[in-house]
Amino acid sequence: MEHKPVRTRFAPSPTGRMHLGSARSALYPFLLARRTGGTFILRIEDTDQKRFVPGAEQELIDGLHWLGITYDEGPDIGGPCGPYRQTERREIYHQHAWELVARGHAFPCFCSPDRLGKVRQEQMRNKQNPRYDGTCRGLDPDLARRRATAGEKYVIRFKMPKEGTVQATDLLRGSIQTENAALDDAVLLKSDGLPTYHLGAMVDDHLMGITHVIRGSEWLPSLPLHAHLIRAFGWEEPAFVHLSVFLKPSGKGKMSKREAAEAIQDGHSIFVSEMQDLGYIPEGVLNWIVLMGWGVPEDEVMTLDDMIARFDVQNLTPSPAAVNFAKLDHFNGTHIRLLSTEDLAARIKPYFIREGLTVDEATLLRVVPLIRERLVTLDDCLPFAAWFFRDSVNPDPAELLIKGLTPAQAADVAGRAQAILAGLPVITPATAEAPLRQLVDDLGLKAGQVFGVLRVAVTGQSVSPPLFESMEIIGREKVLERIARAIAMLGS
Repeated sequence: MEHKPVRTRFAPSPTGRMHLGSARSALYPFLLARRTGGTFILRIEDTDQKRFVPGAEQELIDGLHWLGITYDEGPDIGGPCGPYRQTERREIYHQHAWELVARGHAFPCFCSPDRLGKVRQEQMRNKQNPRYDGTCRGLDPDLARRRATAGEKYVIRFKMPKEGTVQATDLLRGSIQTENAALDDAVLLKSDGLPTYHLGAMVDDHLMGITHVIRGSEWLPSLPLHAHLIRAFGWEEPAFVHLSVFLKPSGKGKMSKREAAEAIQDGHSIFVSEMQDLGYIPEGVLNWIVLMGWGVPEDEVMTLDDMIARFDVQNLTPSPAAVNFAKLDHFNGTHIRLLSTEDLAARIKPYFIREGLTVDEATLLRVVPLIRERLVTLDDCLPFAAWFFRDSVNPDPAELLIKGLTPAQAADVAGRAQAILAGLPVITPATAEAPLRQLVDDLGLKAGQVFGVLRVAVTGQSVSPPLFESMEIIGREKVLERIARAIAMLGS
């Protein structure tokens, strides 16, 4: 089946922010569609109007674009199976719900929320599983339709068989058999005329020709109901895949809002837009996400093209996956190092500009090779390289006092180094390194002491890219000016 062009979908609800679970639920069906030359659809399931969050749909779309997960049909680009927002398909669900009523697989229910609440409380007091008590199951269908047509408030429920079992298949877990008596008469069409997930998703998956439903594990308990629904319509069933759950970094328990809040304090996030703001790149994020539930080596470095070429539903695993931010950092840094110099320069330039720095392309292209190996996230460019684009630096005087040197000794080191560098026509590693290493020997000091004073004087910080290459980039004039300023600071 996977070798034929498939039709898959990502069908989020715009009820919150796009997180790594959403991203994975989009990535896997996208990979399967691309692997088979099929079609990937974005469908917005916005029928839960009480939990609707303005702007959430756009955040989902922006997140997909940033990650490079492109869809072939969707609410913003259209397609042959539209509309792609469920609130715009209300009449379709209404017709299908009443079709089930006509087939004897569903019934209108006129019970008020107040009555249902009291029934539920009574069942819980009796230590019974809360469920619909069947009051409206036996209503005469014609009478029920007349009551609904007359304007009486109703929902439509599925008429679950009371006996027998239902068998459904999850590709990761195999056959799942459930006693029908354990299942409820679930609501399919709500009193506001919009469908619940159960009806809306099944109808849309059929009408949009979805062959593989890849979704979160929270829908696994609903699989028996969905199998009943599909069979009640007489439709062909798609292949169902329910993904593994995400565990908190400790590996104990599901990831929660609390862990998400703690993560941001450490410079990490489970939300796609925040990952972007924190300096992560889509290549690193995708590599991290794709391995959480895919049974390949956990340190496998893959581009999106690699993922498409290798993806196979049979290699997915139902085992829970712990959210490991150290691996995110590993993959992000690895993919940063795989970027071309020009690409990386273009990605880090906005960080310097936001700091109010003027960045010329020629200098930036020379800086990138010096800092590339040190970057874990794009914003790491600031502590390592912002000083390249400043007219002057203001080192902390305490940092100029390298261990083992008095202020006078540090000033003497800086003065002697300045004299050597001033005598050079240009400062390059080839011209400067040898005489400065000779100075180390002449003074009887350690290289770290001499070069430590110079590093702080020239860059304004104790940690920087390679010193001689850095001095070559900022130029002889700035180097001498900054050393002179450091000598003055030490003298005072």
